[in-house]
Amino acid sequence: MTSLSAALVRGAVTSPFKHPGRPGATLPTDRLTLPAAPAAPGPLAAYRRICGFPRSGPRSGSASGPGSGSWSDASSGSSSGPLPLTYPHVLAFPLAMRLMTARRFPLPVVGLVHTWIEIVARRPVQSDGLLELTVYAEELTPHRRGTEVTMVTEARVAGALVWESRSGYLSRHATNAAGSTREADGSPALPAVAEWQLPGDLGRRYGAVSGDRNPIHLHPLTARLFGFPRAIAHGMWTVARCLAEADGQPGEIRSVRADFRAPVLLPATVTYAADPAGNAFALRSESSSGSGTGTGGGRVHLTGSVTRTS
Repeated sequence: MTSLSAALVRGAVTSPFKHPGRPGATLPTDRLTLPAAPAAPGPLAAYRRICGFPRSGPRSGSASGPGSGSWSDASSGSSSGPLPLTYPHVLAFPLAMRLMTARRFPLPVVGLVHTWIEIVARRPVQSDGLLELTVYAEELTPHRRGTEVTMVTEARVAGALVWESRSGYLSRHATNAAGSTREADGSPALPAVAEWQLPGDLGRRYGAVSGDRNPIHLHPLTARLFGFPRAIAHGMWTVARCLAEADGQPGEIRSVRADFRAPVLLPATVTYAADPAGNAFALRSESSSGSGTGTGGGRVHLTGSVTRTS
């Protein structure tokens, strides 16, 4: 059993004994770390394929060592090349699950909803870089629908912080608090760029690549146990697929903020929409009465924005 699968089992066992919203709840101060290691080529190639990231060719020029780089050479290509911006999060997710399923973690992992993610790459992270990954819980925040925890992941090369992410996970429970929430901002719909047909087995295929085999993603029968009529796409797949579409050159995108608005029930037809510069994006399902042009109607699943290298 993989460490992530073991964490899911542990989460199922410990969740019934946790009570979200308990006054005075605190987060564990543990920082879990994976020793420095390069990304395994096979799983990385499979991740690039399923998320739509291009393969890279040999890196031109020289760098000071594995995993080093500058924004000027990040997109020049390599047999390794820059990691997809989302990939360190995938590599570190088993650590996050181990922390969130620990007895001292105050929220039940079963039912946690990934609500948002922010990723910043301080410099390009090459695939052959010796990445040390650290995960810790940063804060608990009241939310009008429950309690939200912010989880932090950091990646270092030779001791230097090169990449970091923050993710919000919501534990829903009854509350009278008028806490923070991130609802749709009512902005005009972005123009449609591409339409994607998502197969019913996408969750199983991405789960095999990422290791995230949460039952809500695998099969309609297991998804129904958690209140979904069908299996749903992984939120991190939707972010990665949008970034693959937006990234003109590998390594061009330096940061992303994405908010998960609604699950994507599989199979599905979804529309990727973006502004002309490709800096704001959304993933939505067009309404049955809409024209499919992305100018109105439909359900928004994901909204986000990126910054690029200058």
